[in-house]
Formats: sequence, structure tokens, C-alpha cells
Amino acid sequence: MFIVTEADAAAIRTVFEQEGELSAAIEVRRLFPGITDNVKAREHARIIAGWQPLPPLPSKSRKCNTRSSTQ
Repeated sequence: MFIVTEADAAAIRTVFEQEGELSAAIEVRRLFPGITDNVKAREHARIIAGWQPLPPLPSKSRKCNTRSSTQ
């Protein structure tokens, strides 16, 4: 098991689109040295290349708490 950051995924997608699957597999193996099997690296590269970047998180709107003073 490994965690792929958005930066890693973007790098793999870029290599996949510009240079192809084999180069993307090499990039996967470079970023994740624990993956030693070329077949698995190519599979992971294809999967990661198919991911779409996450949409931006909605901005948190600040709610003003207005209390009327009734004393």
C-alpha cells in the first residue's frame, strides 16, 4: 500500500501523456521504490493517469453570529 499525493499523480499523468505508458511506469518506480515489478508499475501508471484532479474545496464562509442584546 502506498499514498499518492496530487503532485505525484500530476507528475505521472504528465509523463504518461507526453512520453507514454512505459515512461510513466518508470516514473512510478522512481517515486515509489517499493514497487519493483514492471507489470505492476505499468498497471499503477495507467490507473493513476486516468485519475482526474480533485476539484477545489469550497471556501468556508464565515457566519456572523449577531446577537441582539436584550437586557
